[in-house]
Amino acid sequence: MKIKMLVMDVDGTLTDGKIYMGNAGEQMKAFNAKDGYGIAQILPKIGVVPVIITGRASSIVQNRARELKITELYQGVGDKLTILKQVAEHYHLSAEEIAYMGDDLNDLECMHYCGYTACPRDGAAELKRYVDFVSSYDGGSGAVREFVERLAEMAQTTA
Repeated sequence: MKIKMLVMDVDGTLTDGKIYMGNAGEQMKAFNAKDGYGIAQILPKIGVVPVIITGRASSIVQNRARELKITELYQGVGDKLTILKQVAEHYHLSAEEIAYMGDDLNDLECMHYCGYTACPRDGAAELKRYVDFVSSYDGGSGAVREFVERLAEMAQTTA
């Protein structure tokens, strides 16, 4: 199986799931630099396209995606599976060529669709029964990087 795309959720996967809100309504999220390195540096070397599909919308995520050169960013999505299928069709990919990492039950439909799936260590307990890989790290603490490294190992064995 050759993975050609990695689809990720944001809150609880690329972040720790906490959303900090100030008195004036400003929001903050923390991203892990190691995750970012994996996405921006490792994925291109193994020919994997990074994609973000998230239920919430924020300029914070848009800015982070721009930093990481993620061009496939879909925010405020209620039906993640429909978007995922559209992106897969655009890239002419089968479900088996797509990896997905999420942390909660709203990711389950996409996980059932994709060929290889993962969640952070602190992902929803019910979700862990369905994924192929459970990271030894929590969301926002290197879970995505560990999964990217796993994908890189898989790419070497299929090369």
